[in-house]
Amino acid sequence: YSGATAGAHRLWSHRSYRAALPLRLILTLCNTICYQNSAHEWARDHRTHHKHTDTDADLHNSRRGFFFSHCGWLMCQKHPDVVREGRTIDMADLLADLLVAFQHRHYTPMVIVLCFITPTVVPWYLWNESLWNAYFVCAMLRWTASLNAIWCVNSMAHRFGSRPYDVGIEPRDNLLTTIFSFGEGWHNFHHAFPWDYRTSEWGWNVSGTTLVLDMCATIGWVTIAGVSASRWLPPVRPGLDPRPTSIE
Repeated sequence: YSGATAGAHRLWSHRSYRAALPLRLILTLCNTICYQNSAHEWARDHRTHHKHTDTDADLHNSRRGFFFSHCGWLMCQKHPDVVREGRTIDMADLLADLLVAFQHRHYTPMVIVLCFITPTVVPWYLWNESLWNAYFVCAMLRWTASLNAIWCVNSMAHRFGSRPYDVGIEPRDNLLTTIFSFGEGWHNFHHAFPWDYRTSEWGWNVSGTTLVLDMCATIGWVTIAGVSASRWLPPVRPGLDPRPTSIE
């Protein structure tokens, strides 16, 4: 799950922190396990989403209905505006990241092995679980649950909740989404301060991903790039350029 929240979202989409090579390798593997498109494609679509939130150029435009923004967008072709605007997004940083490029190039076989075969074979081999149970619980149920948790951010957190940071946008802070997604539901804050690695004013107190990143920072695997002061103060963004360009 952290492969999407800490990896594709906070690191590769927003560059809200710098990650050392070991963590980037772990996040690449985790991002493949959660199977929500390659990090490159995920980041491109998410950057487009922030640039054109809730318009026809937004992949999961909430104005097209709750079902569409939750999962319906996956059941139809992309709106032409999404394709056109996606081509204008600067992806030079990810094109230069060898780990992201490798995953994108070999994504399909990596997903088959890491998302489906491994979670099925490991329980069967190590503790004699039936292949049937291992496949439908450890692979399919896990994958489906994580998908719906992330999708709630696009649907519930764009329709229900409060807007304490910016009343002029649709994204909202939604407690139920926060519970389902282990801390990703403070969406009004995130759209107001997209560079903040915490995605919430409350930090690791309400976000498992933020806790993991803070722990990694204590061993030198994470360098924080952006934090907003609070909802009552203007945002503060340090001058650090957080974009790694290779797997140095």
